[in-house]
Amino acid sequence: MSATSMTDTTTFYVTEEEHHEAGGATLLGFWIYLMSDALIFATLFATYGVLSSNFAGGPSPREIFELPLVALNTAILLVSSITYGFSMIAMQEGKLGATKAWLAITGLLGAAFVGVELYEFSTLIHEGATPQTSAFLSAFFTLVATHGLHVSFGILWLVVMLVQLSQRGLHPENQRRLMCLSMFWHFLDVVWIGVFTFVYLLGVL
Repeated sequence: MSATSMTDTTTFYVTEEEHHEAGGATLLGFWIYLMSDALIFATLFATYGVLSSNFAGGPSPREIFELPLVALNTAILLVSSITYGFSMIAMQEGKLGATKAWLAITGLLGAAFVGVELYEFSTLIHEGATPQTSAFLSAFFTLVATHGLHVSFGILWLVVMLVQLSQRGLHPENQRRLMCLSMFWHFLDVVWIGVFTFVYLLGVL
């Protein structure tokens, strides 16, 4: 093979090399994680649907659920989704201070949501409606607590991102992480709408 042929072959491979967008694998991997998490919640919803009428002599949903309190908590979480959206807008505009401020507000709203949920749990347990009381309550506590743990993890992630933003600013890696956290936070909102409708609203009505 001539030197000219070898040079042409080398140039061909360099020219035709496929270009991959930076961070594409990270976003794809996170989508796969969200899909696996969706399967977990689907399983928990299905379990609750099967066990929701097994009271074993214990209280029914209509007797223990405080719909106004849960509606307030739902509003808190939905507003936190809006504030996170504002942080993403600020990030795209390159406004570091505004991005951090909206993230902090989102974290505070998330903490308020978890606080109300813990208050609800403590009230139910104080009234004797524990996970051991019936299959209905076991499924209820498992589903709602799993969502609450996810929100708590999201709050921790928010704190970590605030630290990283303070250290490195709106670096491309930090922007990519904020995008992943955005998908995670909005996913939790969608799941909670399902919880509010399927567990609380239908349970009371």
